[in-house]
Amino acid sequence: MSTLNDAGKLPIRMLHDRLLVSLDKDAGERRSSAGIVIPATASVGKRLAWSEVVAIGQHVRQVQVGDRVLYDPEELSEVELHGEQYILLRERDIHAVAAPRVEDDRTGLYL
Repeated sequence: MSTLNDAGKLPIRMLHDRLLVSLDKDAGERRSSAGIVIPATASVGKRLAWSEVVAIGQHVRQVQVGDRVLYDPEELSEVELHGEQYILLRERDIHAVAAPRVEDDRTGLYL
């Protein structure tokens, strides 16, 4: 399954339980609630990251294109398509799904 991006169709078809997620450009620095900039090099324990799904394989069951997913950025493979950076993950590497279709009594977690 492929999806659209600014340059048109992505030249890729995901297989099995694989997900292609966009690389969050704001993943480097972040701000505290008080507005203090925390650099990417700051050590603060294991931090998970959110990204948007741009393509899925035919055996992915819990995630749809456009969902935001939570994953461990230390366990990832990066790929470049049309000059854009993406991350390739297995569905089982996703810790949570955030999407409007997730019901109130279902958190989207499937650990």
